[in-house]
Amino acid sequence: MRWPGLPSGGRVAVETGETQMWIVLSSILGATGVALGAFGAHALETRLAAGHLETWSTAVEYHLIHALSLFALAAWGNATGRGIQPAAALFALGIVFFSGSLYGLALGAPRWLGPITPVGGLCLIGGWIALVRVGRGEPAH
Repeated sequence: MRWPGLPSGGRVAVETGETQMWIVLSSILGATGVALGAFGAHALETRLAAGHLETWSTAVEYHLIHALSLFALAAWGNATGRGIQPAAALFALGIVFFSGSLYGLALGAPRWLGPITPVGGLCLIGGWIALVRVGRGEPAH
């Protein structure tokens, strides 16, 4: 397949093990984000206080945005052959720590889980910053 304007002369690379893993993981994260969103909208709507439901919705929003971003990054890495490891790993960790801690807090997990949320947020921000290096074609390491 050829895509004009790509550094590879328009040729799309065959998925490498790295990009294939990120595509699979982003697909799983996307599916779980949709499922958790539906669970919140239907099963939790009458069971959670409004503030906790809002926390759940925030978790779903960031979960889905970054699952889709991870998928796009993996597809772009596959098409260009550029390394995406740092940004991809930070997005994945950010989803787990940021959204995961918010899901737990919304369901009544212990308050000590709260400080994990900003760590996840920093991972998400770090993922976006790491994209600057990817976009410039700088080495991934």
